[in-house]
Amino acid sequence: MRPLPLLLLLAACGASSSAAPPSPAPRPGPDLGDGVGVYTSGPRAFRTHSFWIAGPEGTVLIDTQFTPSEALRAKAAAERATGQPVTHALVLHANPDKFNGTPALQTAGVEVWTATSVAAAIPEVDAIRRRWFEARYAPDYPAETPAPTPFPDHTETLQLAGLRLRVHVLGPGVSTAQLVVEHAGHLFVGDLLANGHHAWMELGDLDAWRARLDELAALSPRWLHPGRGASGGPELLRAQRAYFDRVEALVRAHPDASTATLRAEVEEAFPELGHPVFLRVGLPAVRRWLQQRPPSAASPSAPSSSEPGSPASGSSASGSSEPGSSEPGSSARSSDPGPSASAAAPAPPSARGRGPGPLSAAARA
Repeated sequence: MRPLPLLLLLAACGASSSAAPPSPAPRPGPDLGDGVGVYTSGPRAFRTHSFWIAGPEGTVLIDTQFTPSEALRAKAAAERATGQPVTHALVLHANPDKFNGTPALQTAGVEVWTATSVAAAIPEVDAIRRRWFEARYAPDYPAETPAPTPFPDHTETLQLAGLRLRVHVLGPGVSTAQLVVEHAGHLFVGDLLANGHHAWMELGDLDAWRARLDELAALSPRWLHPGRGASGGPELLRAQRAYFDRVEALVRAHPDASTATLRAEVEEAFPELGHPVFLRVGLPAVRRWLQQRPPSAASPSAPSSSEPGSPASGSSASGSSEPGSSEPGSSARSSDPGPSASAAAPAPPSARGRGPGPLSAAARA
């Protein structure tokens, strides 16, 4: 297999709570119940999800897609399904498959919002990814840096389209900051969960990401909706943590290996996961993080080849290929990777001193 040039890398691109009720059986198709649905882009836009939530006064879109054309397709799909216009959209974190569709939606009359910390990270990320992708995708690429309207970095209840949506602003994980959205037992988490796909580990700090998984578990969701791959229940959090433990153990076990050799080890451990090209960025970042990590920090044991641990638990993921790549995607396996790594769940983000901040009267409930 020939190595891919950097331009072809994706730009976008746990612990569970024992008190959480079991997740319902998956529903086929885009309707996920409770007014929630999903649009999934084609492989050129990396099989990215945009979810929608139907409200009494309109529809809210979660994440704005990688290209303007996909953003408008997601909007159209949501409006067909709900019979109502998309009035608002939320960007969950600063990766282009979440924010690139912002200008197209704003031009179409949609209010696009995100947290202040996420909005602050977008210009730098956009500049880097624009060098990777703009020439290859033009004219189907935003002409200017996307600029969602920011709201304060607090846990808030937003009133959008007649819905009351609880939003939590979290620290570093898949990005330097992320927003997660709660609605009727559904939790929209973006690429904090990668079901059926390798994680985008650009920051390398797996401990910070594990802390985010603990925070998600503390919210006791029934449904978790990842940025890629099928939705599921709290087992997705356990699976994601098991994946990070396995990756960390493999990186520790091969301290002098090349990235290509290490990537082969991880791909062998997870042959069913899509987007292995993500590892070209993620594995060097994890290695750098481990080199800087305090020696006293706990480390997982190196796993055996038969040890379970896939972020693909209990569901099927689309078999996409990286655009321009000969690398195949995959379908996910259906096994629970094991128990939670944390016996005591932390307090939910809303209980950790983040009081509500000033939002406009139209948005604050």
